[in-house]
Amino acid sequence: MLDFKQKGQAARAEFSDLVKQFQRFYPKLTLERTSNWMNQAQILRPHFWNYLCGYGDITEPMFALRLYGKPRDFGVSLEVSFIERKKDETSLTKQNRVLQVPIATPVYYLTQINGVSQRFAGTEENRQYLSQQVKTGQVRKVLVKYDVDLAQATSIRQVLDELQAAMITLIPFYEATRKL
Repeated sequence: MLDFKQKGQAARAEFSDLVKQFQRFYPKLTLERTSNWMNQAQILRPHFWNYLCGYGDITEPMFALRLYGKPRDFGVSLEVSFIERKKDETSLTKQNRVLQVPIATPVYYLTQINGVSQRFAGTEENRQYLSQQVKTGQVRKVLVKYDVDLAQATSIRQVLDELQAAMITLIPFYEATRKL
């Protein structure tokens, strides 16, 4: 167990360092705390996340970096999301405004339908479909995401450059959540 603890702490520290380096490009975004390597029930988590708050309250949609994947296929995704446990009565409405923005790959949607996470390619057809599903209540929340492959990365500089490209691509989606 001690070995797991040390590896989990080291992985969390490395992820936190990546997030801090990325945040230096966007000093107006405030970093929230990086998720733990183990939850309160002492269950190991194979991924980490960190929210980067923009303008407004903690209930507002913001950016998040999430580690994803399996041993041979892993990376970090940048997304427009909100902290579920901090949401208020307007969080979902604001978040789903991401569907007002035209989308193209490599950006994609992630949503939950009947409790199961589902990925939808960044196409106009999927944007229209998900908009209808939100209106009818079939879909509760829609995230927009952009993945950066860490398994193929050759340097931290390359990862940071790709994350900056992701940020530039996702800014219009974030701005859509800010409209009154």
